[in-house]
Amino acid sequence: MLISPAYAQAAAAPAGFDLMSLAPLVLIFVVFYFLLIRPQQKKMKQHREMLGALRRGDKIVTNGGIVGTITKVLSPEELQVEIADGVRVKVMRSMISSVLSRTEPAEGAAEADDAKS
Repeated sequence: MLISPAYAQAAAAPAGFDLMSLAPLVLIFVVFYFLLIRPQQKKMKQHREMLGALRRGDKIVTNGGIVGTITKVLSPEELQVEIADGVRVKVMRSMISSVLSRTEPAEGAAEADDAKS
């Protein structure tokens, strides 16, 4: 015999790129997107909207677990929060984890928002 079995098997193997070998990788990426990436993006968007809607009088919880009431908006990034009677601290807006209770906007603020629209 002049041809060994190894050469015969190599000749029988398909040559070129097989599209079906890429399908499991694409399927795994799609599953990761819908189960992990997309829900996290939605959660981050809701948190950004919540931070943007903070106003004076809202009762909040910080990432450290401190509960307080917003007394003043110092800048777009800083808030003044009263955590006890007469005890006020500066808190970064991004460190607010949740809002326990919201206040209604003042009459003048609601009219100003309507005028801007």
